[in-house]
Amino acid sequence: MPDAVRGHLDGRVGEWSGVMGLFLCPASRLAELITELIKVKPPKPIALSLVIDTGLGGVPKAVSIVESRSELLALRMVEMPAPSDVDEVWLERVSEFVPEDVIRVVEPRRGGSEWLDGVRRVIEHGSWPKLRCGGLSQENFPSVDEVADFLSVVSGGGVAFKATAGLHKAVRHTDEQGFTHHGFLNLLVATARSLSGRDVREALASTDAEALTAEAKALSDQAAHAVRGVFASYGSCSLAEPIADLEELGLL
Repeated sequence: MPDAVRGHLDGRVGEWSGVMGLFLCPASRLAELITELIKVKPPKPIALSLVIDTGLGGVPKAVSIVESRSELLALRMVEMPAPSDVDEVWLERVSEFVPEDVIRVVEPRRGGSEWLDGVRRVIEHGSWPKLRCGGLSQENFPSVDEVADFLSVVSGGGVAFKATAGLHKAVRHTDEQGFTHHGFLNLLVATARSLSGRDVREALASTDAEALTAEAKALSDQAAHAVRGVFASYGSCSLAEPIADLEELGLL
C-alpha cells in the first residue's frame, strides 16, 4: 500500500499527470489505505475507485467509511463483479447502495450469449459494464470475437465501459508465459471502428503498431471525443509502462 500510494501521488504531479485516473482500492483494504493517507497527508483528496471484494452487502459500509474521510478520499467510482445471472433485483440494489453522483461499474461473468445479455442489463440500469481482458489463466483472456461482440453491444447502447486486467502494453502481444494480451491501443482503435461501422476484429487482432498508431492519430477531434466517451477508463498495474509505450509510438 505505501508503494501504491506513493506511485499515485507522484503520478498526479508528474509530466504525464493528465493520463492519471483514479486510485483503485479493494474494499477489504480500505482501512489500510486510510492509514497510509493519514501518514502522507495528501494536499487534496485522492480520487477513488472502490473495488467491492466483500459482496454487495458490504457496499453501504464501505461507502460510508470513504465519505467519513472526505479530507483524504473522494469517491468517484464503485466497481463490483456481478452474480452469474445479473438479475434485475441485484442491479436495483446496486443503484440504491451507490450514491447517484458516483459511477457504477459492474462486471458480468463472461461466457456465452448470457454474458452479453448481462452486459445489456447493466447498461439498461445506468451502470458501466466492465470488460476483463486478462488474468492468471488462459480462460481470463477473452477472444477477439468476444471483445468485438462486447464493443458492438456497448457502442450500440450509448454508454461508457471500463476495461481491466491484461492491458499492460499498447499493442497486442504474446508474453513469456504464452498468453496473448490485448493492447489498449488496439481497444481504442477498435472502439473507434465500432462507432463508425468498420472492421473491429481486424483492429483487435492487429500487431502492427505503426498502422494502429497512424489510425489513432488520424481520428478527428469529434471522433476522438466519441471514443473517449465509450472507452472511458482502464485499470493498469503500472503508470510507467503504458506511458513508455505511448512515448515510443509518438502518441504523447
